[in-house]
Amino acid sequence: MKIMNQLIKITAVLAVFLLRYVLLNEAISTTKHYIVYMGEHSFSDSDSVISSNHEMLASVTGSIRQAQDAAIHHYSKSFRGFSAILTPEQAQTLSETESVISVFESTTIPLHTTHSWEFLGINAIPELNQSTSDEPQSDVIVGVLDSGVWPESESFNDKGLGPIPKRFKGECVAGDQLSAKNCNRKIIGARYYYKGYEAEFGPLKSRNGTFIRSVRDTEGHGTHVASTIAGSLVNNASLFGIARGTARGGSPSARLAIYKPCWFSYCNGADVLRALDDAIEDGVDIISLSLGPPPTSYFSDVISIGSFHAFKKGILVSASAGNSGTPGTACNIPPWILTVAASSTDRELNSNVRLGNSKVLKGSSVNSLKMETKSYGIITATAAAATGVPARNASLCMNNTLDPTLIKGKIVVCTAGDFTDARISKSIVIRQGGGAGMILIDPIFANDVGFQFFTPTTLIGETEAEVLHDYLNTTSNPTAKFYPTMTVLNTRPAPVMASFSSMGPNILTPEIIKPDITAPGVNILAAWSPLAVDAEGSVNYYITSGTSMSCPHISGIAAFIKSRRPAWSPSAIKSAIMTTATVVDNTWKSILKDPNGSQTTPFDYGSGHVNPLAALDPGLIYDFGPNDIIDFICTYGATPAQFRNLTTEPITCKNPPIPTYNLNYPSIGVTNMNRTVTVLRTVTYCGHGSTVFTASVENPVGVQVSVNPNELKFKEAGEKLSYEVQFTPYRTSNGSFVFGSIIWNNGAYKVRSPIGLNVTSI
Repeated sequence: MKIMNQLIKITAVLAVFLLRYVLLNEAISTTKHYIVYMGEHSFSDSDSVISSNHEMLASVTGSIRQAQDAAIHHYSKSFRGFSAILTPEQAQTLSETESVISVFESTTIPLHTTHSWEFLGINAIPELNQSTSDEPQSDVIVGVLDSGVWPESESFNDKGLGPIPKRFKGECVAGDQLSAKNCNRKIIGARYYYKGYEAEFGPLKSRNGTFIRSVRDTEGHGTHVASTIAGSLVNNASLFGIARGTARGGSPSARLAIYKPCWFSYCNGADVLRALDDAIEDGVDIISLSLGPPPTSYFSDVISIGSFHAFKKGILVSASAGNSGTPGTACNIPPWILTVAASSTDRELNSNVRLGNSKVLKGSSVNSLKMETKSYGIITATAAAATGVPARNASLCMNNTLDPTLIKGKIVVCTAGDFTDARISKSIVIRQGGGAGMILIDPIFANDVGFQFFTPTTLIGETEAEVLHDYLNTTSNPTAKFYPTMTVLNTRPAPVMASFSSMGPNILTPEIIKPDITAPGVNILAAWSPLAVDAEGSVNYYITSGTSMSCPHISGIAAFIKSRRPAWSPSAIKSAIMTTATVVDNTWKSILKDPNGSQTTPFDYGSGHVNPLAALDPGLIYDFGPNDIIDFICTYGATPAQFRNLTTEPITCKNPPIPTYNLNYPSIGVTNMNRTVTVLRTVTYCGHGSTVFTASVENPVGVQVSVNPNELKFKEAGEKLSYEVQFTPYRTSNGSFVFGSIIWNNGAYKVRSPIGLNVTSI
């Protein structure tokens, strides 16, 4: 009875938190993670409980094997039960079984996490809330190419992990302030590369900070990325109390192999390629790249070349799309790379300002710097221009543009310039001039990035700026004071695409819609190097934003899928992540984009916002391999010399060539369409038992879409079936793309592919 009372209380708490995940998960897949609870039991041992659980589960899945595949967790000691991936109908059937007390969706009493993994629903998967050698994820190795790692961070403790996988062939290379002893069962490999950098820039030496010639991270970026992928659980992590919670990676029992080709925020191409070569040979399963140049060619880009070799060896490469924020700027765009955009979570970091008239400006930043609670006078930067400096120049608050005697002891109102404007530098100017703080009018990043400044600062958008200017224009002695940064959870709408996230179309082959997926990349708290001193000084955890932060989220999810589906190819894992993504936010409306809530397309988010729970069991996958890529490259028009950059094997291109849009990609794109076009796709069934999928279509504007056959009848898992999609245009798209989608649904799975068409004539 005591156990029952406790479970009732737990269930009541769970109900509050389940609603969020229901909204996101139901949009794409009707299979969910359920807990089947049966109370106390009289079995003699755990094995007997598990066997009986499998028999019960088989009554709805169809067989013991399918039951074993569906089962996630078994409860066999204090009480009996199990958790499994089930359809609502299967869950309902089990709930009517006599020995079952209750069936409910799985989650946990939430840790107050830091917070992206909770937003993604990872906390609903029990084995991802601990580091243990008993789970298959502990055999997965992720190679991280970045600025190194701070191995002493608590995020890289190896508690609970077993021996290093014997298949790993890497090593822990010693260097300055780092020896083989700094590696452990979490960080199992460490290499660094600098010869390419030195060949271009001369000998490595300190640049306005600490320099260490080893894998040890002095910049923080690599440490942040690695801990986001596979960091162990660390309670009570925060940045000076902001965003406090449990820091963790997406696959906390996965192993990390660290490769450092990057120095002072720059990564030499030759060093990157050497690192990729080593990572492939060392035996990693996933490679994570939060770096990349603007795309120029599939055949001269070291990441394109190196990642293709990884793809041939069965290694998934996950890479950031870039932070340029405008159309056609997405990088890392080869079809053999999983390209990641950035979006928000349902957490905001508010740094508000109270004006002297009691109105409050809602702003954003990470204000850990202490500021007295008294009010300060306000002055606009244009009113504080240094002698001879035009007001427009002064408004940007750049070096030598302000009069220190006018800003001393006051809050200065500055204006941000374009996308590349050095926002943090403005706070240094204010501090050096004796200013008390800064209000930065920044329509681009006001809702996006929690910058850390060198003086108390908040970013405000256009609406708040109007309120501020009204106050300044009607008050002779305006004043204001800053509130401490507040962490606000459960905000709506979320996710929202980040304004900085690079966009498609793919400038090399527009038929391949890029980016592929979006994941949290705004205000992410993760481990940091204490040598990477910023406005706050030395810290162990830090908040930062970028597709560099969203990419490791996908890398961690891919690592867990690999642990559950070890035989899956890189393209199968990619397909599972893409086809189960959601294109709606937590208000059930289409995902929007910061800063103004503008409409989005697949060129913003690819297939949508990642849904990790659904990606574990996608129903259908679109698989393709190296030979398919060769056919794709043939159609692209590669020369023999270009082919040799990717493969030394003899190449014979098909005649006629296979259209690039017929690569078996999880999304569908056609460019320069001037007639009816028929696209071919093949799907592999990865569910259980026989089933029938039916197609439904969202037609792009001006195009009629038909699918043949409209039904796919599968007899067993592993079976492959093909279908054709015919696009018949009746209106041009005026030089742009029009978008739609196709969804295959069998009642248990919804498998979605975005469509992007450029219709030039009809």
